[in-house]
Amino acid sequence: MSNREREIFDCIIIGGGPAGYTAAIYLARAEIKHLLFTGFKPGGQLISTNKIENYPGFPDGISGYKLMESFKAQSENFGTKVKDNSVVKINFNIIKNWHEIILDNSLKIKTKTLIIATGASPRYLNIENEKKLIGKGIYTCANCDGFFFKGKKVAVIGGGDKAAEESIYLANICKKVYLIIRDKKMKASKIMQKKVLNIKNVEIFYYHKVIKIIGEKKIKAIFCKNRKNNNNYLFKVAALFLAIGQIPNSLICKPNLKLDKSGYIITKYTITNIPGIFAAGDVQDTRYRQAITSAGSGCMSAIEVEKYLIKVQ
Repeated sequence: MSNREREIFDCIIIGGGPAGYTAAIYLARAEIKHLLFTGFKPGGQLISTNKIENYPGFPDGISGYKLMESFKAQSENFGTKVKDNSVVKINFNIIKNWHEIILDNSLKIKTKTLIIATGASPRYLNIENEKKLIGKGIYTCANCDGFFFKGKKVAVIGGGDKAAEESIYLANICKKVYLIIRDKKMKASKIMQKKVLNIKNVEIFYYHKVIKIIGEKKIKAIFCKNRKNNNNYLFKVAALFLAIGQIPNSLICKPNLKLDKSGYIITKYTITNIPGIFAAGDVQDTRYRQAITSAGSGCMSAIEVEKYLIKVQ
């Protein structure tokens, strides 16, 4: 058995997004012995955001990548050890007040507390032909993959801030952007709506639902139904970008932690139903799902960890 396997940590953080890194900063400053595992997507969903305009302290905005690099550097400056492993299993309460994580390299690590900040993943349409064409014309990140469709016609599905941001980015490089929205209006913030409405090569289609994706080796078109008049429309596009919400990454929490019907971890002040287990960020946030609220809940979880450790030691 290695020294790491024998070692007992005060806290393990699972997740390297705003919540995880903020928790790490607070734990490090409190001199609480901890580790942070970033998982398969360091920086979380924010890493692919082209420009963030509503995070305080950056009057000209900042890219998601740069923001998360700053989060990581700050936590490491205070002493956080950041590892790029993924946690594949959690053994809750292996001994009283002790838990165990198992990493993707089979290493087992014991800890007194856990902060689960695993975030969320993009939601898909779950219609025929979609899975086959993911990465072959169907994407969830315009900033990552939009460049390959410069000068072509593309579609964005969704009506929130993410869909608006994707449309704005793509409009700068693509010939035409079709913004497909299921409802009668956008749900994006007013400022984002104004930006989209003022772009000439973005055309918005309300009440539309994608019912079929056409293409074999790559996408050629999408077939939509107007939910108001039941008419069908064909959009010939080179790519389809999905911005229709997210699914919490809570699979490793089952069946021990209480989850709501959508899979979000149920918390009270980031406290879960198991003593010593805390959750922060998008994996437990059903309402706000913003970078700043994720960071705030990361702070809350670290403070709760400190209180818990004082109580049980």
